[in-house]
Parts: sequence; structure tokens; C-alpha cells
Amino acid sequence: MPTVSITHRTTYGYAEPVSFGEHRLMTRPRDSHDLRLVEATLAITPTAALRWKHDVFGNSVAIAAFAEPAATLEVVSRIRLAHFPADPPDVATLIEPYAETHPFAYPAEEAEDLAPVLRRHDPDPERLVDTWAKRFVQTAGPTRTADLLVAITRAIQAEFRYEARAAEGTQAAPETLRRGSGACRDFALLMMEACRSLGLAARFVSGYLYDADMVDAATSVVGGGATHAWCDVYVPGAGWVEFDPTNGLIAGRNLIRVAVARTPEQAVPIAGSWTGTPESFLGLDVDVEVAVEAAAQ
Repeated sequence: MPTVSITHRTTYGYAEPVSFGEHRLMTRPRDSHDLRLVEATLAITPTAALRWKHDVFGNSVAIAAFAEPAATLEVVSRIRLAHFPADPPDVATLIEPYAETHPFAYPAEEAEDLAPVLRRHDPDPERLVDTWAKRFVQTAGPTRTADLLVAITRAIQAEFRYEARAAEGTQAAPETLRRGSGACRDFALLMMEACRSLGLAARFVSGYLYDADMVDAATSVVGGGATHAWCDVYVPGAGWVEFDPTNGLIAGRNLIRVAVARTPEQAVPIAGSWTGTPESFLGLDVDVEVAVEAAAQ
């Protein structure tokens, strides 16, 4: 059980003081059986009044209100948590018998709750996503659900070029297919849309990624980290299973969930507005540092 400390610093620069509207901050993880939050602080410059709420998905959200203009906006989130990383589950052994092969139907008592995350996110008039996803469905025999999900995850990692992108927003899945490249949030959405096209419930997850080797280190270590995005797929019997198509991983041991949502837009770590001329904005810098304390022997 390692203790993980994450410092997430986001800095916006402007050519002259600008006024800030309310900002929505999602940097606080939710406690779960695999994660226990020990400490969480937010430091904001210029000074902001904070109020906390839970969104429709139960994520912790801080709303920051600013009283004065400034040429720099800096948000520093520091969290410390106990992480209980498990080995990736053998999804195939957990699936309910009726869902072992694709296609299958979710039972009525779950289908109504899953309906919002079964709906497609973006228009796809050329059915590019459908065509791409169908390649993973066997034509010569049954398609095992676990194998299908693993194949989609690893195909995205193998066939698409990763490109970090500072610009806001997420590419529509058809655009990612056309470009053959994207950022982690684009790959997460592509997998979600592929799964939804095949009748599988999927949702977007944002959080942090760090080197998995840090977890098993014999002594405390410090290393770089990054904000990251992946997706959950609801598998009867196994529940919500995490898939990281950027790295081709199933339930990675180095993932820290912060927010879970139906769409990428609902899980942006920092969102807000400012008032000034378009030329005022100079740039954005994001830095994530992770420290892992070795588990007690």
C-alpha cells in the first residue's frame, strides 16, 4: 500500500491584468476501495473564494470566484492518498455467463441506468467508428467479450500516433480515425464510441498517470507524472473496468481516478472564463509531480 503525493500546478499567463469569471476545478479524487484520500489542498493566485459541491456523477468540484484582476492565474492542487493498486483483473473469469460472448443485452434493472452512457457522443454520418469497431467482431465464430475489449484497447495503442495537445477540447472519434493520431483524451473517446457502437456502456475517466515502477520501489521516489484520460466499460459480473487505450493497458496500476463522467467535457480538470483582448493570453503551463513513498514492510 504505497502513499502517493501529487502536486498539480497550472499557470495561465496574460500580457496585462484580466478579469476572471468563475472557474470549475476537478482535482480532488474520490475515496474508493482502491484509494483513500489522506489530504487535499488548493492554492490559488490571485485569491479566490471557494465553494465545494458534488456534480451529477458524484465528483468533487470546487467553484472559484475571483474579486480582482491579475496577469497570472495559478492553481496548485496538492493531494496525498493511500493507493491500493491491484494486478489487472482477469476480466474473462469475472463476466456473467450471459455476457461472455458478444453481443449480449444488459438486464433490465441495469439497462435503464446505463442508457446515457450507451448513447453516442458525436455524429458519425459516414459510420467510420462503426466500421472500425466491427473489425474486432469475429465472423468465423463467437466473439468473446473480454477479448473484444482487449483487442480494441491494444489496437488504439498500436495503430495511432500519440500527440500531446495543449489546446482545449477533445477530437470527435471520426476525426481521430481520419488523422490517425490524438491525445489521451481523444483515444479514450474513440474507445468509448467504438464500445458504444457495439452496445457496450462506456464512460470517460480523467485523473493522473505515473510510472508504475514507482509503486514497487524499495525506497521513496519522486518522478514526473501527467494528467491523463482513459475510459471505463461496464462488463456484467466484472463491473466498471478501466481501459487505457493510450498505453494499451487494462486496469493499470499507475492510474489515479479523479473524475468519471458521460462525456470528456464534463471531466475537464480546470475550466473557466476571463475577460480581456484575444492578444492578452500568453500561454498555459501544466506541471505534475508525483512522489511515492514505499509501502510499509
